[in-house]
Amino acid sequence: QVQLEESGGGLVQTGGSLRLSCAASGSIVSIGAMNWYHQAPGKQRELVAAITSDGITNYSDSAKGRFTISRDNAKNTVYLQMNSLKPEDTAVYYCNAYIKIWYGGAYNPYWGQGTQVTVSS
Repeated sequence: QVQLEESGGGLVQTGGSLRLSCAASGSIVSIGAMNWYHQAPGKQRELVAAITSDGITNYSDSAKGRFTISRDNAKNTVYLQMNSLKPEDTAVYYCNAYIKIWYGGAYNPYWGQGTQVTVSS
């Protein structure tokens, strides 16, 4: 069994900052890409930021220049530093990771439970 546990969400004013964390635990052999998505009410889940196991990053247009994704492979943890937050960033943020649970297997996607981020104007 693999679990992804997110933390760090909350309520912040426009222009403020939050740091999200997501720790993977369980029977983990290897972790590939780790990603952050968000989903606003009535909208589809969207990719916000991604990072490969080698540290290559990619961002949505709305996140570029404001958000930074990073990971600590020793701790099986991915972070999302969010600065200059705007009301339109309000959403549930989900962690996603591709994890191999046995040596002969493939990387399969796992999801966290989500953490609410609310930015007040």
